[in-house]
Amino acid sequence: MILLQQSRKILTTFILIAVLMITTACGGGTYTQSERTTTPPAIGRSVTYSELERGNTQSGQSFGNWVVQTSRGLVQDAYVRDNNKLGVVIAPQVRPNEVRPLAKSLLQGFHKNFPNQDLTVLVYGPDKKLILTANYDVQTSQIQYS
Repeated sequence: MILLQQSRKILTTFILIAVLMITTACGGGTYTQSERTTTPPAIGRSVTYSELERGNTQSGQSFGNWVVQTSRGLVQDAYVRDNNKLGVVIAPQVRPNEVRPLAKSLLQGFHKNFPNQDLTVLVYGPDKKLILTANYDVQTSQIQYS
């Protein structure tokens, strides 16, 4: 009885693999030459903002997800690029006098996760326009805002 069940599972697995291989090999669509050479649309055109990735490295992706999840609604979206640049989109309820302390907190957390390098935090408003840049210099341990 057990041998029959194992044989059935193995056979099912092989059939599934065969079906996936056949449908992948034969299921490709036909494309014209112009469709193959088209560049992807610029961000903001037909790609929605939510389709962007949170980081271009695994650790950056994880940190971007952590920022959004732990921000208690203050950060709508976040992304990390090259493990030294953090961009955040703040929620409409964040007051202007709270932006700089929020950027400082983000820089401190960013520095703990990505030490020994200069860091930048870009804070964007809900309309996705840059409102503050905070730069951390690892040599002087100073933050400069612009």
